[in-house]
Amino acid sequence: MSRFPNRAGAATETQRSTTIAVPEAGSVSALIERPESARFALVLAHGAGAGMRHPFMAAIAGRLAGRGVATLRYQFPYMEAGGGPPDKPARLVATVQAAVDAARDQLAGLPLFAGGKSLGGRMTSTAASGGMIGEAKGIVFFGFPLHSPGRPGNARAAHLGNVSQPMLFLQGTRDTLAELELLRPVCSDLGARAELHVVEGADHSFHVLKRSGRDDEAVLDELADRSLEWMRAIAGTARP
Repeated sequence: MSRFPNRAGAATETQRSTTIAVPEAGSVSALIERPESARFALVLAHGAGAGMRHPFMAAIAGRLAGRGVATLRYQFPYMEAGGGPPDKPARLVATVQAAVDAARDQLAGLPLFAGGKSLGGRMTSTAASGGMIGEAKGIVFFGFPLHSPGRPGNARAAHLGNVSQPMLFLQGTRDTLAELELLRPVCSDLGARAELHVVEGADHSFHVLKRSGRDDEAVLDELADRSLEWMRAIAGTARP
């Protein structure tokens, strides 16, 4: 059984499949989940080792739908082809751009945000740093991969200074891909553009230990609640 149950809440929702054309890479699959109460939209990219249907991706999309946030999840070309090493960054960011363009058209009328899990979030901010996704009002990182496990550093954050949009970093205290003593100064240097929300006891996959007194469902709720609050603040939308 998945540790990430896809429990959206009371909102009625619809989910449909679509495809996105990526220049020089063919097309990739995507899933659009739009609740009837949708007030925002989030383009959501997967991490390096699992695609858009990974239990975490499905679960966070469901939690967001229950809070009135539509999502467009999509595959990177290498995952569409069956997995293996990630594509070169140029192809990854081209896919991000194509997905944001698709969301702009297919989720028209909703304030648009973008982001993703780990690699997906980093490639989204890389696209933003090149001015490729200006339609996105902000970037949401579900675990920014600041460095490889056991190899602390901040080189992967160098491009963030060129991102003009606000950024929300959702990071666990046990995340071995982003030591908080390194990530905090990165966020501080970004000034008002960056907000860091620390999830107590969570690892890079947002799992928590049983002895913490919390479970993964509580973490999903925390991630979705904070994302919604931040989107509402960025979009200047009053609480209903």
